[in-house]
Amino acid sequence: MNAKIAHVMIPDRSKFTTAEWKVIQENRTPRQVQRYLRSLSYNAEEEGETVLSFRRVVKKKKAHCLEAALAAAVILEQHGYPPLVMSLESVDELDHVIYVFQTPTGWGSVARSRDDGLHGRRPVFRSARDLALSYVDPYVDYTGRIKGYAVADMNEIGRYDWRFSDANLLRVEHFLIEYPHKPLVCSERRYQRLLRRYTEFKEKYPKRQPDYYENRDKWM
Repeated sequence: MNAKIAHVMIPDRSKFTTAEWKVIQENRTPRQVQRYLRSLSYNAEEEGETVLSFRRVVKKKKAHCLEAALAAAVILEQHGYPPLVMSLESVDELDHVIYVFQTPTGWGSVARSRDDGLHGRRPVFRSARDLALSYVDPYVDYTGRIKGYAVADMNEIGRYDWRFSDANLLRVEHFLIEYPHKPLVCSERRYQRLLRRYTEFKEKYPKRQPDYYENRDKWM
């Protein structure tokens, strides 16, 4: 994460609509924001690729992972949390983006996904890397395998309007793709074991989400 970030003013109440401010006032903690995001429809981008700002997420009442991470950043920024997001890089280029935060008890996250195992985590992890590692097992499906992670402060993107814009925030997507990622290694032996477990589960229960993860007690 770049330590040289120009000072950015946090938007004040006047910048938000009544509906947006209601969401902010009703969701003051990461856990509350996680619950709010889970209440929204998952944005499957049926009409084409989108990267919705917080404003458009509130209007449309839907979000995919990147949109949810940005929405969480806007909401929690108003309650004293820095706008940090983590990019989880996968070998199949289907990356996952989550909002991350730190408390005295450790690192945690807020996230939205079609997969239960890729939502938020309680703030119990010693480092951002440990938090990223908690996503390795549930990321494995027929093609997914995490290979790297990065934590970025959204203020690093400068004056670009990622909070309120009515346009698709493709610049944010490119910013995170190009951001330097640190490697996150999962041994081939472990990966093959996880893949076998996933394949066997889906063959037996094709319509169910996997529920065999060991770290569920650390989920948000």
